[in-house]
Amino acid sequence: MSGFNQPVSGNDLARFSGPGTFMRLPSASKLNGLDVAVLGIPMDIGTSWRSGTRFGPKQIRAESAMIRPYNMATGAAPFDCLQVADIGDLAINTFSLSDSIRIISESYDAILSKNTIPVAMGGDHSITLPILRAIARKYGPVALVHVDAHADVNDEMFGEKETHGTVFRRAWEEGLIQPDKTYQIGLRGTGYGADDFTEAQGWGFQQFQAHELWGRDLSDLGAEIRRDIGNRPTYITYDIDSLDPAYAPGTGTPEIGGLTTPQALQLIRALKGVNIVGCDLVEVSPPYDPSGNTGLTGANLIYEMLCVLPGVTSR
Repeated sequence: MSGFNQPVSGNDLARFSGPGTFMRLPSASKLNGLDVAVLGIPMDIGTSWRSGTRFGPKQIRAESAMIRPYNMATGAAPFDCLQVADIGDLAINTFSLSDSIRIISESYDAILSKNTIPVAMGGDHSITLPILRAIARKYGPVALVHVDAHADVNDEMFGEKETHGTVFRRAWEEGLIQPDKTYQIGLRGTGYGADDFTEAQGWGFQQFQAHELWGRDLSDLGAEIRRDIGNRPTYITYDIDSLDPAYAPGTGTPEIGGLTTPQALQLIRALKGVNIVGCDLVEVSPPYDPSGNTGLTGANLIYEMLCVLPGVTSR
C-alpha cells in the first residue's frame, strides 16, 4: 500500500539475498514517522545457564525472510496500516550488565518520546526490566502479559538483583506493572522452593501453569485476559522457552512439558484489541538449534504480535 513500508517480496528478490533486516523491511536511522520500531538487543550477560542469546536478533532476522506480509489466518495486514522499520541493534556494553540496562532504558526513552511502539528481539530476559522502566515513565504502571516457563521473580541470583531471573520481582517492587493485571502463562518445571510461583500470586499476579493448559485451545484464555485488561496500556513479553523444547530447543533454560506453537498463535491472536504499547521476544539462543527452527518460530511470533498491534486492520 502506498505510503507504508513493505517487506521486500520474495518474488522480487530471492529470500536468501537482500537486506538483513526483520522481514527485509527498510532500515531506519531516525524514528520520525514510525509507528513501530523493530530493534535488536543482542545480549546474554544477564543469563544464568546457557549463553548465546546475543546471537538471537541476527538469527531471528535471518529466519524472518521466510515470512510474507499478509496473515492468511486472521486477515491482518500490519504493513498496510502501520509504518514499520527495523532500527537495528542497541549498542549495549557487552562487558557490563548494569551499563547495558542503563543503555536500554535511555534508548527506550528516546523511542517512546516519538510515540513509536517498540518491538524488541532479545537477548536474554534481563532486557525487559529496563524496557518496563521506560514504559512506566511514559504510561505509568502497565498491564503485563508474560509468557514464559519461569516466573522470573527471584530476589537475587549470585547476589545480583538485576538478572534474567529477577525481572518481575523488580518490576513489582518498583511499581512498573499492575500486579492484578499481570498474567504469567506457561509456567512449569522444578523450583528452588515450594513458593517459587505462589509468592507472586500473593502480589496479585495471575498465573497459568503449563500442565493446566495441556491440550487446551488458548483462544479462550487470551479472550479472558483481553476482557480483564480492558483499555489499559499493556506490555507483552514472550520468552521462547514458554514453548516445549520439542518446538524451540534453541534457548538458554529449556523446560519440558511446555506450550505448543499452535497454542502460542491462539494466545497472541486472541489479544487483538488490547492496547499494546510495546512487546518483546526473548531468549532465542541459536547455538542450541543449528536448524534455525527456534529463530524461525521467534520471528513468526514477532510477526503475530505485529498483527495484533493497535491500528492493524484486516483485509
